[in-house]
Formats: sequence, structure tokens, C-alpha cells
Amino acid sequence: MMTTPLRLSVLDLIPVRSNQTSADAIAATTALAQRADELGFSRFWVAEHHNMKAVASTNPAVLIGILAAQTTRIRVGSGGVMLPNHAPLVVAEQFAILEAAFPGRIDLGIGRAPGSDPVITSYLRMTGTTSDVDAFPRNVADIRSLMHPEGAALQLQSGQVYELTATPNAASVAEMWLLGSSDYSARLAAAHGLPYVFAHHFSGEGTERILSLYRDNFEPSESLKEPRTFLTLNVSVAETATEARAAALPQLQQMARLRSGMPLGPLATIEQATATELAAPQQQMVDDMSERWVIDEPVAAAARIRSLAQRFGVDEVMINPGLSAYEADAANTSPGRLKALELVAAQLLP
Repeated sequence: MMTTPLRLSVLDLIPVRSNQTSADAIAATTALAQRADELGFSRFWVAEHHNMKAVASTNPAVLIGILAAQTTRIRVGSGGVMLPNHAPLVVAEQFAILEAAFPGRIDLGIGRAPGSDPVITSYLRMTGTTSDVDAFPRNVADIRSLMHPEGAALQLQSGQVYELTATPNAASVAEMWLLGSSDYSARLAAAHGLPYVFAHHFSGEGTERILSLYRDNFEPSESLKEPRTFLTLNVSVAETATEARAAALPQLQQMARLRSGMPLGPLATIEQATATELAAPQQQMVDDMSERWVIDEPVAAAARIRSLAQRFGVDEVMINPGLSAYEADAANTSPGRLKALELVAAQLLP
């Protein structure tokens, strides 16, 4: 029986282990993006997080430029830019120039949540408020217009029309995606005819309902005639299920601490996580998340990925390779994550 071809992509937070510098983490992610490119993955997206000791993915636009320059084919993008933190014109200019430098390879994924606490938001926008969340629909529309070759026309108070473009002579436009974990962005993406991604890897709750909402309300646009989405999954794949569980444990423990409001440090090594005992509530969180993640050996992991893709009606899955490393592994490498991509690709890609 023939199976539907499945596209694979990667989401990376650029984890920083306890034995790594930021430079080490970026070097490891660059190697990961290069291997994903070689293996035939469709996209490589980086996230936006701030003031976290375990995450080096703070500035998507800068990182996308680094990664696109070190790869040849794969689309590189943001998963995502947290728009309330940034002026729309700055985002439009950043991604318009990235698209000019790497035509046909840049994705602009945009999220509505600030993704940070009020202190961080105030320093990013220098406004001291997160009220820009309310301007999200207008800002999305503005970015879309500004990146277009024709640009936008602003009506000034004087009555003068002021023409504005993100680049002087755009030949192509970065592909814009809306990202979300609630009804809001799904409805907005549907109304504007934009591709949409629900953050299934956050909790896994409500995915079917949100995707149905997006598909049922989708209005075709000039750039997109039919609904377009994919599934995001946390994945830990190794030669054996035991190895996969051990490699995932540091990230699972980190997520349990985050959700409990506990202090966070750099990502533990596999040895450090194995030697750590969590309180019962945090251990229960680890156990619950382990059930939602894909943590297994290659054949079983691939079967579950394909099953989830079929369940949610998608032909693309973006995996977040949530594996740490052993203390003996070189600081500027991430062998477990590299191997996970190779094992998944061997099972699911042509």
C-alpha cells in the first residue's frame, strides 16, 4: 500500500547545555541545520526567547541570516518572531533583506504572545507595556504590505501620502505564517488567507479543534488558495528506546521546572539529569509530557509520527529534537540531535 509523502522540518530553540557557551550552542545548531539541509528536510526554524540560560535563540532574524548563509537549499525561518516585542517596520525590513539575500528560502513565522515578562518587553520595545498585543492584526497587515514590492502608502495628518517599503526593489517576498496556541491566530490566519501553525508541541491539547476552525473559516488570498498548516512535535529518537528516554530527560525536567515556576539554569547533561530527583509534582509533569512526546527507537518513532500526521490531516511535520548530550561530547556539538534527524529521515524521507 502506498503512503502519502511526508515532509519533515525542524524547530530549534538552540539549547545551551551546562558545559556550553553561547558560541558552542550556535555552532551545534549550525551543524544541525547543515545536516537537515543535506538530509532533505524542508524547513529549519528558530524560536524567540529572552533571558533564559538554557536558550540561545534570542534574535530570529540574526540567526536566520547565519543559518541561511551556511546552508544551500533548506528554507530557514522564525518559529516565531513575537510581534508585540518589535516594531512592524523593523520586522518587515529584516525579513525583506533576508529574502533578498536568500530568495525563496525565508519564512516569517509570527506569534501574538510577547513570550516574555513585562520587564523584558519594556526593554525590547522601550514602552513599558504589552498593549501592542491588541494591535496584532493591524501590525500583521502592515508587515505584509511593507514587504510587498509595491510597499504601503501612509496617510499623514497633513493629508500627504507617504510611500514606504521594506526594501528598495523587492523581487520576492518572505513567506508569512501565523503561529498560535489558541483560537485567535487561527481565526486571523483564516480570515487573511495565511498559512497557520498551531503549537501542538506546547501541550497537545485542542489541536484538532483549532485546525478545523482554521480550515473551516479559511478565505483564499492572492498568495494562498487553500488552507496550509503542519504539525509540531517534540521528538527524541535514538538507536534504542532506552537511549531516547535518557537523552530526553534533561529537557523534560527543564520543562517541568518552567511550568512549576522554579529557577531555571542551563540544560543539564544526560548524566546530570539521570542523577536528579524531582519532587512528586514535577515528576508527574515529566511522566505526562513523556507520553505526549515521541520518544522511541527509529521504527516505532516513525510510525507514530506518520500516525499523528494522518490523524491531524497534514503532510508536513516539524520536529523539535529535544535531546541533550553526554558530558564527554564536545561542547560545540550535539551528537544526539544530529543522530535523531538522521534516524527519522532514514525512516520517513525518500
